[in-house]
Amino acid sequence: MKQVLLTLALLSSVSLAQTSSPAPVTPAPVTPAPVTPAPAPSSPAPVTPTPAAPAAVTSPAAAAVVATVGRENVTLAEFDAAFRLAVAGILNEQGLPYSADLLTEFAGARPDYLKVFVRERALEQLARASVKPDAARIDARLAEVRAGFEDDADFTGALAEAGYVSADEFRADLERQDVTAAYLAGIQKRSTFGDFVVSNYYNLHRAEFQQPKQACAAHILVATQAEADALAKQVAGGADFAALAKSKSMDPGSAAQGGDLGCFEPGQMVESFDRASFTGPLNQAQVVQSEFGWHVVRVNKRSDGGLLPLAEAAPLIREELSSAAAQKYVDSQVARLNVKTYPEVVTVPAPTPATK
Repeated sequence: MKQVLLTLALLSSVSLAQTSSPAPVTPAPVTPAPVTPAPAPSSPAPVTPTPAAPAAVTSPAAAAVVATVGRENVTLAEFDAAFRLAVAGILNEQGLPYSADLLTEFAGARPDYLKVFVRERALEQLARASVKPDAARIDARLAEVRAGFEDDADFTGALAEAGYVSADEFRADLERQDVTAAYLAGIQKRSTFGDFVVSNYYNLHRAEFQQPKQACAAHILVATQAEADALAKQVAGGADFAALAKSKSMDPGSAAQGGDLGCFEPGQMVESFDRASFTGPLNQAQVVQSEFGWHVVRVNKRSDGGLLPLAEAAPLIREELSSAAAQKYVDSQVARLNVKTYPEVVTVPAPTPATK
């Protein structure tokens, strides 16, 4: 049962068409509890073999072919690298750093993950046939991520915790996803849907656009009532709430965002905080006690929920329809490629990569 759960977790968490840059190495704040086509060409475009990521395995078996995608042979080393990053993603989502010895816990998922991996390689191959990597943009993104760390040691450590063996591998991952995202975005732009289609979709799927009651709030968490009262008085006098939150709040996740907690539904916060958020005054500082301490709460917006108006739903519907059309187009193109897999090659556990 444990192995089945691990397999499901791995496969469900890996997108078949990743469209965003890898983010595990960018520290993300965590807030505590108080807190969605164009016609296919007659034949596929010529494909340039995909550049391989830096090899993390040096054994002879690493050159074994696990799949062929069009004219490209995919090696065991490439599969192992992708599998490692997928496993690292699972661990990071659970708040755990990647550790090579945990790869064996996911070994049973390797044959099934091969199907996911091969589809991603097919998508990347299609993308690289029509999209040229923007080296400047990718380098800028890499520099932006690196700037979030004090020194090379911290950056290298964060890369390792996210499953990367080197900055070069991380950059290659950025490039793969950037090219794929640009390809998919280009396809989506070729699919347009008029008001009649959008309106029909809206009327046929009204249940999907029912919105829950919500409150949008910010808070400053402190240890004592005296501190909270003093801060509330400052806010009432015109002090910058966000600035106070950044300098005074004990909640590191929301403090970095100026105390912003986003929007939430009834029952998602502790009782006292929930009550203040949904029954207290708008745009005024309230002092609330909870098991976490004392909060200076400011409710910025409340909504009663109900059916999302068509005007607000229309952009979401167009995005959903264009995404579905793009996926259908990609499916048709992948089906044109000669794809073969050799799952027996990946049944052995991945070797431990050597850190560069």
